[in-house]
Parts: sequence; C-alpha cells; structure tokens
Amino acid sequence: MKTVKHLVLLIAVFAMQLYSTATMAQTPVVFGYTGISDFAAAFVAKDKGFFKKRGLDVELQLITLTSNIPPALQSDSIQVGGIAPSTLLQAASGGLDLVTFASASLSDSSAKNPGLLVRAGTDMNTPADFIGKKIGVPGLGGALHVLIRKWFFYKGVDTKKINFVEIPFPQMNDVLKGGNVDAVVVADPFMSRIEQSGVGVIYANLSKDLPDGFSVVVYASTRQWVKKNPVALKAINEALVEAVEFALANPQATRSIIGKYVKVPPQVLETLPIPKLANNISPEHLKFWVTAMRQQEMFKAPNKEAYKNTPDIASIIVR
Repeated sequence: MKTVKHLVLLIAVFAMQLYSTATMAQTPVVFGYTGISDFAAAFVAKDKGFFKKRGLDVELQLITLTSNIPPALQSDSIQVGGIAPSTLLQAASGGLDLVTFASASLSDSSAKNPGLLVRAGTDMNTPADFIGKKIGVPGLGGALHVLIRKWFFYKGVDTKKINFVEIPFPQMNDVLKGGNVDAVVVADPFMSRIEQSGVGVIYANLSKDLPDGFSVVVYASTRQWVKKNPVALKAINEALVEAVEFALANPQATRSIIGKYVKVPPQVLETLPIPKLANNISPEHLKFWVTAMRQQEMFKAPNKEAYKNTPDIASIIVR
C-alpha cells in the first residue's frame, strides 16, 4: 500500500513539474539589456542554455539607452530589463511600479571600469579643467551620469558648470573622434575599444574613488509581471546564479559570449575585464544611489520639496 501511495506521489510531483515547465514555455520572456559587459550573466544563461533547461523561452533584446528600459517594461514589450539603479529609482519615484529582483554586477574599487576618457591630445591637468567642457554620458540621469557627478563632487568641482550630453555607447568613439565632445564616461567593452583605437585616453578610473559593493546595474521588472509569474522569476534567478558560477570559472569563454551580444572586435575581447558579477540584492546595495541622487537633487517633486519623492528602496526589492 505504501509503495502505491509513494508512486502516486511521485507521479503528482512529476506532473506538477511538467505543468510548470509547459506554462513557462508558453510565456516567452523578452529580456532587454544595454550593451555593457555587466550583463554577462544574462548572456551566458542564454548562450549556455541555462534559461532553456528550466523551461524558459528567453529572447535577449539590445536597447540602446537605459532610460528606454522603464517604458519598455511598462508597455510589456519586454518583461525583464537590465537597468541602472538610478534609472529604476527615478522611475519608481515618478510613480512607475517597477521592482528589482537581482543585482547584475557590483562596484569594485580595484577595477578600471567605468572610466572618464578624454579625447587624445586634449590638455586636462586637473578635474577643474572640465568646467565649461562637454562630456558625453550614455544616458542623462543614468548610472554613469550619476557616478561622474559624484566623482566631480569628491574632487570639489561644481557639475552645474559642466555640459553633459547623451550619447549611446556605440556612437561614443566616433563622436569623441569628431570633436563633438571633449570627453566621455564609458563602460566596457566600449571603454577598452575607445582606448585601443587611440581616440581616447583614460583620465580617471571612477571605481577607484567610489565605495565597494553597491549594485552597478540590476535586473528589473514590473511588480505585476513578478506577481503573475513567480515560477518563471524563480527559474530566471536560478539560471543567473548558474551563469555567474560559469563566468567565474570560465572567463575566456565568457568573454567570447559577451562578444556575441555586444559586438566588439576580438582584440578588445582578449583583454576585456570580467565585471564583479553578482545575483544578490538588498537595500544596502542601493543606498549609495539614493544618497548620491538626493545630493544631486534628482528626487525633487514638481513643487521643489526636496526628497519628497524619494522611493522606499526596500519596497522595490522582491525575492
């Protein structure tokens, strides 16, 4: 009798697993990302079949600017987005019900990425020399825009006297070469590409002057999608964890996979640093951003009440 009950239980569990897998396969997940190596875990999970073996039908979609991720999530044209925490926090403070479920990478003060690169031949001796200059960032209000302003704050420079303009990563090399900007704030693999081309010279490694351990970029979705798809979300997280483990153990293979999704020359990939990939997320990982953004008055309400719209970071993190 016990054997029969045990067999029935096994069949029920197996049926549930088949149902969960079939359900996920019927609900494709479009995964939006920007072209930086910090999303290597997502690239690896797709390339090595870690999503697929968990019944997930994931399509990776390149999105040029991180500021385009929130509206894409909100319209359900993508279900998951790799996004800058500053963009996520601004969207949340503006009323969009977006959440994050995992970090993609963490800051590392020993890394040379991201960097402030000046046009070759440009004479910049001190941070104050950037006053009145034009600096390209991949998104106004995005992570690198916030980080460079924080860096200049540490150096005692008033960033209101610097002209920041929005330039997508793939265009930075040409725009810098053409003299349309004096410098760019850029992440790998585009940073290495600009440096190797001789167009730009590294003026500063921003990570060196910033704290360790905060989330550089995160994975996000809408709260509605997360609530409707708990099984798929769990599978995504598991796939990303496996991908991080693979990337740490296989850096050269990971570089090759990054190249498939970011489209950079082989000579750049050969020396490309692997970011400090991660999966865990907590309020501690986002506190740096809240502090920096408040300092830069990015949470002011229309009536100019400072910090009135500062989001509750614990409420936008889901497990």
